[in-house]
Amino acid sequence: MRRLLAIVVLSLGLTSIAHAAIDAYVFKDEAERARYSELTKELRCPKCQNQDIADSNAPIAADLRKEIYRMLGEGQSNQQIIDFMVDRYGEFVRYKPELNARTWLLWFGPAGLLLGGVLVIVVIVIRRRGKRPADNDALSDEERQRLAHLLDKNRE
Repeated sequence: MRRLLAIVVLSLGLTSIAHAAIDAYVFKDEAERARYSELTKELRCPKCQNQDIADSNAPIAADLRKEIYRMLGEGQSNQQIIDFMVDRYGEFVRYKPELNARTWLLWFGPAGLLLGGVLVIVVIVIRRRGKRPADNDALSDEERQRLAHLLDKNRE
């Protein structure tokens, strides 16, 4: 009975492994394999968002890998393949989007925020240093007389 239960558990565990996608592409040379690897690591999975298509098991990532393999077979350059993917899925598909009018905020926004924060801190520090206490501790004659009167009252 225990053996039967162990066999059932192992077979259920192995069925999920059998469904895992394994790409078995044949490349004409090692350079093409390296290009394929580079491209699949450079492009982001549209579904997984923070995973490249080389590591993603999502169906769309498998389709993108297949498309890259097809385009490499047709002799297209890396830039042509990336341009095709960007046209189809937008700049989001790239881990390192190119610098243009639409992505300048993405590239320079964090540095701008950091510099703005440093500038605010510098301004606050300069203002606090510039405000020197203007002899607020000194009492006027009227205040001294009033204080003396109050102190005399308390002594009685």
